[in-house]
Amino acid sequence: MIKIVEAEADRVQITSRKDETFAQVVSGVENIIMAVRTLGDIAVFELTEKFDGVRLSSLRVSENEILEAYNSINKDFVDTLEKAKKNIEQFHKEQYKAQLKKAFEIKRETGEVVGQKVMPLNRAGIYVPGGTAAYPSTVLMNAIPAKIAGVKEIVMVTPPDKNGKVNPYILAAARVAGVDKIFKVGGAQAVAALAYGTESIPKVDKITGPGNVFVAEAKRQVFGLVDIDMIAGPSEILVIADQSANPSYVAADMLSQAEHDKNAAAILITTSKELAGKVKVELEIQLDKLPRNEIARASIENNGRIIIAKNLDEAIDLSNEIAPEHLELCVSDPFALLDKVQNAGSVFLGSYTPEAVGDYFAGANHTLPTSGSAKYASALSVDDFMKKTQYVFYTRVALERDAGRISDFARREGLDGHANSVTIRTERL
Repeated sequence: MIKIVEAEADRVQITSRKDETFAQVVSGVENIIMAVRTLGDIAVFELTEKFDGVRLSSLRVSENEILEAYNSINKDFVDTLEKAKKNIEQFHKEQYKAQLKKAFEIKRETGEVVGQKVMPLNRAGIYVPGGTAAYPSTVLMNAIPAKIAGVKEIVMVTPPDKNGKVNPYILAAARVAGVDKIFKVGGAQAVAALAYGTESIPKVDKITGPGNVFVAEAKRQVFGLVDIDMIAGPSEILVIADQSANPSYVAADMLSQAEHDKNAAAILITTSKELAGKVKVELEIQLDKLPRNEIARASIENNGRIIIAKNLDEAIDLSNEIAPEHLELCVSDPFALLDKVQNAGSVFLGSYTPEAVGDYFAGANHTLPTSGSAKYASALSVDDFMKKTQYVFYTRVALERDAGRISDFARREGLDGHANSVTIRTERL
């Protein structure tokens, strides 16, 4: 069962993370990407049959299939999707306003103009898992920021089932979010198709969305040809709790991430030894009730930990070292700790803000940096679907004034061609 340790007992072990490379995955993904790059649709059809067990006649999901799926699901859930969309839009529209403020122009007295403009990407690709668990929330969290950013075309890929169908909840979410094109393809072959383009699937500028180790490796390999959001590792949650926390709530929140994956991590840092003992008991009680019990138990036993801290400052300090994907502050005054949090993907404040509200409904994005990357990376946002271009204008007078310094700078770097591109203009004026 889960270990209870003192914060100072083995700080290196507590904050260390596995860094494993799977040579067979790397090699397998390389072969898949090469096949798709070389053969296009033919490879995608063959690989879909090989890995998903279905022979498709068409890769694209038709409008009739989308409408049929949308009409087949519970109308209350459609309403939930719409309300979640509204919250997500509200949050990301504020991001969009902030992004537009990054456009500026400087006009100098001598006539030069330097500036920066902000523009959306032309086409974005969204990967949505569809294996043991299907995630319509992933559709909303990726497509809505892209839509708000002004991306001209949003292309979604998601694996089909054995009957060649796509999960109806995923299709309904895509319709609600405004996805333009949907294709029945998953795995590394889907990432390759988005990166290189095929006869059916258009090449995109950026690929976002989570996936298994093959999807993550494919994203790593195509990065540079296209942009990606991040290479996400297994899900993780860290809960900081004081004596005021409810042990059943804390245990439930830890298990909410443990049920994702056997490699997921759930950590509690608490100042209360009494709470630590109660949470350990609650974990065992609640584990027995979870349908995904086997996965959650493996996660808790292999990667779970309860850590006793001397005080909340030590707890925050340790959390900042770990840099969790999800951080819950289940303490009596969570806002007093918020400014001390330096490294976390997303922070959930108070005992009535389980991480699940962020996954589905609150509006903040749930695509978050994992494996300690919150030390330098951020949640998916509108910014991910926009780019900045600089521009410069010089007058004749301005160029004459600065020509000597610019050409001298260039020659000191051994780049006489650069220098000549300036002096050829000024010496003949």
